[in-house]
Amino acid sequence: MLQCIFLLSDSGEVMLEKQLTGQRVDRSICTWFWEHTISQGDSPKLQPVIASPTHYLFQVLREGITFLACTQVEMPPLMGIEVNIIAECVVADVLTDYLGSLNEDLIKDNFVIVYELLDEMIDNGFPLTTEPNILREMIAPPNMVDKVLSVVTGNSSNMIDTLQGATSSCIPWRTTDPKYANNEVYVDLVEEMDAIINRDGVLVKCEIYGEVQVNSQLSGVPDLTISFANPAILDDVRFHPCVRFRPWEANQVLSFVPPDGQFKLMSYRVRKLKSSPIYVKPQLTSDAGTCRVSVLVGIRNDPGKTIDSITVQFQLPPCVLSAHLNSNYGTVNILANKTCSWTIRKIPKDKAPAMSGTLVLETGLERLHVFPTFQVGFRIMGVALSGLQIDKLDLKNLPKPPYKGFRALTRAGEFEVRS
Repeated sequence: MLQCIFLLSDSGEVMLEKQLTGQRVDRSICTWFWEHTISQGDSPKLQPVIASPTHYLFQVLREGITFLACTQVEMPPLMGIEVNIIAECVVADVLTDYLGSLNEDLIKDNFVIVYELLDEMIDNGFPLTTEPNILREMIAPPNMVDKVLSVVTGNSSNMIDTLQGATSSCIPWRTTDPKYANNEVYVDLVEEMDAIINRDGVLVKCEIYGEVQVNSQLSGVPDLTISFANPAILDDVRFHPCVRFRPWEANQVLSFVPPDGQFKLMSYRVRKLKSSPIYVKPQLTSDAGTCRVSVLVGIRNDPGKTIDSITVQFQLPPCVLSAHLNSNYGTVNILANKTCSWTIRKIPKDKAPAMSGTLVLETGLERLHVFPTFQVGFRIMGVALSGLQIDKLDLKNLPKPPYKGFRALTRAGEFEVRS
């Protein structure tokens, strides 16, 4: 079990401390952890589990916020990692869901809500209530009206006064007998493509990380079954607790009683894809203290839907003094952190977008020795590039057939083109 959770800022400041058991953990452990982190310098990422002289530390880093959990108690290794994943990763996800994003100012401004959420989510060092929809019934998300009232009345708590039905439900992730005038269920396939293309234009790596997201507004206790047309392509599947494992193991179908509202039903990977929807061809030629840059963007494999929100970014090397870049389509901006951002949005039919220009190197440097890596972004509505297709969605225990909606979205994840 976990004994304490600390939330640390990117400077090592302890923003929040939650003691989970009767055995208090001193804040000095955070000082040891931060000194250990600094001592690693620019080495690869710290391990998620670290052994200090007095404690075992579990760490999760999200948006510059470090979630640091501590324990001194002996436990099976896999149990420790599982508790860490649930107690820290889920805490980070729930806080992001509540606050809209995650940063130091939001944590400090909503300190009471964060503390109340930790109170409900972890009991005596073990995960308790982690379903976001249930937590929303117990603790109201922050809004401007509540902030004004807390200043006027002096009561900063967002806890609901009455005991919610969800706390007594026989299904932990679902409220007791919800009722809707219009029964609806929406299923979204949301995918991110991770790819690496080398300087010769060869696709070194291409895989999809995807999620099946569901928005359920169904009365009573419905029983849903989702079948895929090609489930064999899926790897590394991970399910919401509502999914029954045996039907998936036997027939690769998702059988579940859904939570009320929006939730992530499952996540998956599809590996070793053979192509990407767009190409980016950078060419850099360096001599005489300058570097000539030319970048072409176009459609490689037409997915049948519009590719939009296309962006190309790269970090200017430290030895570059100035950059003069322009494009025949879209806009090019040089940001304060020396990041070049080319926003294309949609590729026109009459011409291929191209960016060109010159980088001026610092005095005494004849040519550029370190070439940048280009980060590509895009979005395709209405198609899942992994090829995953939902065959059918069956519903039981409903008085009349509900409305069913399906959507798909693919966007770029870590899509890199090397030059």
